[in-house]
Amino acid sequence: MTPPSPLVPDVQDVLRIAAFSDGDTGGNPAGVWIGPALPPDDAMLRLAHAVGYSETAFAAPQGQGWRVRYFSPAAEVPFCGHATIALGAALARREGDGVFALALNEAAITVEGRRDGARVAAALQSPSTWSRPAAPDLVADALLLFGYHAADLDPRIPPALAHAGANHLVLALASRDLLAAMRYDLDAGRALMTRHGLTTIVLAWAEDARRFHTRNPFAVGGVYEDPATGAGTAALAGYLRDLGWPHDGAIDVVQGEDMGMRSLLHADIGLEPGGSIRVSGTARQLSEK
Repeated sequence: MTPPSPLVPDVQDVLRIAAFSDGDTGGNPAGVWIGPALPPDDAMLRLAHAVGYSETAFAAPQGQGWRVRYFSPAAEVPFCGHATIALGAALARREGDGVFALALNEAAITVEGRRDGARVAAALQSPSTWSRPAAPDLVADALLLFGYHAADLDPRIPPALAHAGANHLVLALASRDLLAAMRYDLDAGRALMTRHGLTTIVLAWAEDARRFHTRNPFAVGGVYEDPATGAGTAALAGYLRDLGWPHDGAIDVVQGEDMGMRSLLHADIGLEPGGSIRVSGTARQLSEK
C-alpha cells in the first residue's frame, strides 16, 4: 500500500489576521494555517517565509484541543503571543466562540475567542513565567547594540531576563523619547540574541504604574521590530509581579506607535509567583481564506 503523501501547505490556505489591533487599524499581522495534520517542518518554514509575517501559527486537531507550532520567516519559535491571538480569532470564526486548548512544543495553554462583529475579542493564558536579573555582559551588549547608556535606564525596573514561553530581555527606559529613538543593526541584533538565547528584547517605558509603552526587536526571527508582542508582554507582566511593581492586578501596553501600527494589549496579573499571565486584545481579519 502506498503511504500518504506528506501534507504540503499552500500560501492560499493561510488566514492573515492582525492581533492586538486598535479598533479597525494597527495590530501585528500573523499567518494562521489550520489543517487535518501538521505539515513537515521544512514545509512550515517555507510557508512562513512565503507569508513574510513575523510569525505564522500552524494548528491541527489533537485530542480535545489543537497541536500548535509557530514559525518565523527564519526559524521555529517556542511560543508567539500575537499569533496565538490570531489563531484564537480564526478558531472562533471556524468553531464558534469558546476556549481552546493548545498543545505547544514545551507547554499547554489556552486561547479564548469571542466574535464581536468584524472583530474578535481574544485572550491567551501564557505558559508559566519566571524572571531573574540580567547578566552584566548581556546588559552591556544590549546597551551597545542600541546606543543607550546605563543612565538611560529606569532604575525602578532593573534589566531582567524574563520568560513566558520564550526568553526575553527586558530593558526599561527612562523616557518616551529614548524609546522612540530606538535603532540597531539587524545582523548585530541577530548575533546578540542568538548568543544569549533570546527570542525578543522588550524595550519599555512606564507612563505610569499600569500603562506601558514598548518596542520589541525580533532580529533572531529576521524581523527588525514587532508592532505587538503578546509573549513579550506576558514576560514583562510576570517580571513586574516578581519585582513587586504596583500594577494592581493588570497593565495596559501600547506598542507599535513608532512603526505607525498602534497596537493595544492588556495583561491580567495573578498573585501566584510564576503563574500564567492572561494577555488579551482584539483581532481583525486582513484577508479571507
